[in-house]
Amino acid sequence: MPYPVSIYRMAHFNAAHQLAVPSWSVEQNNEIFGKCANPNFHGHNYEVEVRVTGHVDPETGMLINLTDLKTIIEQEIEERFDHKNLNLDCPEFADRIPTVENICIVIHELLRPHISPDLNLGIRLYETPRNFAEYPGK
Repeated sequence: MPYPVSIYRMAHFNAAHQLAVPSWSVEQNNEIFGKCANPNFHGHNYEVEVRVTGHVDPETGMLINLTDLKTIIEQEIEERFDHKNLNLDCPEFADRIPTVENICIVIHELLRPHISPDLNLGIRLYETPRNFAEYPGK
């Protein structure tokens, strides 16, 4: 059997957030999270890289239909998070601090049910061009 192949789809959303542990003092949050603990929030232009890995279907020549993948990402990620305050508008972060790491994991959790279990799903989320997280998934 041929080696697995990966296909990628990029997506984008703009969102605001605040990094803070609710039970901590303002001083402690500022010490750990710095400017990101701003009580008035701050925003990012997030870039999402979705990786799907598996074996190409010999009949279609495709791993996954990219049009279908685009639609899934638009519905599950972009529409949900774009121009939102992650702390206030998104129930996924009611009990999770919306760090780039946690957002990356949440994106995986939201997409996984829509991707065939035979395929590996990985997420890379860029918060800035220099700061990003990767969740290799399974």
